[in-house]
Amino acid sequence: VQLQASGGGLVQAGGSLSLSCAASRRISSFKLMGWYRQAPGKQRELVARITAGGSTDYADSMKYRFTISRDIAENTVYLQMNSLEPEDTAVYSCNAYYWGRDYWGKGTLVTVSS
Repeated sequence: VQLQASGGGLVQAGGSLSLSCAASRRISSFKLMGWYRQAPGKQRELVARITAGGSTDYADSMKYRFTISRDIAENTVYLQMNSLEPEDTAVYSCNAYYWGRDYWGKGTLVTVSS
């Protein structure tokens, strides 16, 4: 399983950014897919995840600002981020849980300027 994240960049506070994660196989076969982030000097934390059935789950601080979605035909999961804050600056990584294993893609850097 290979995951390719893209869409990171520099954005001003209050702005929006959309991340994409393209998978090398059918995402409907993954029990879970999600986005995680790691800010400098901090531990990696869950941002949002989506189950094979389409149920979604968010970290509390991002619940009303971020939206995870997927395009099964394109084997891609998205993360729409709105009302970005400098505290959202981090490397965002895509994750897939498949047959008892976690797979990670290379992260994409999101920088939010104040």
